[in-house]
Amino acid sequence: RRSTSRGGRVLRCDGRSVAGSRGGAPERDGRGGAGERAKLKFLFGSSATQALDLVDRQSITLISSPSGRHVYQVLGSSGKTYTCLASCHYCSCPAFAFSVLRKSDSILCKHLLAVYLSQVMRTCQQLSVSDKQLTDILLMEKKQEA
Repeated sequence: RRSTSRGGRVLRCDGRSVAGSRGGAPERDGRGGAGERAKLKFLFGSSATQALDLVDRQSITLISSPSGRHVYQVLGSSGKTYTCLASCHYCSCPAFAFSVLRKSDSILCKHLLAVYLSQVMRTCQQLSVSDKQLTDILLMEKKQEA
């Protein structure tokens, strides 16, 4: 989970505190159901169920800096954290590199789909950091890829 020790507050995308609130997948909070899940599965295959699971586990954090830069970090089911840039449709995971970029089998990975779903469902956590801290987060991600 994201720590608030970086100087930020953990909030839901709608600005409410995460403590005591749980977003949940569409079937749990009344904003959809089997029909909505079926549509997602038709469009995105098994990634839809996996992405909804990530959303349900509140694994998506929007990290913002005072300059207006922002990235999403997704705690994957493997325990690794991946960086997603929703503005340019990018994820740092191997599945995105292989299935989306190299083979063109998919249009996105489960992490990126989870980011988009969390935006719509307003369930992502938020963390405000300094510009330097955001740079450090991105540089740490780059070092891990190398």
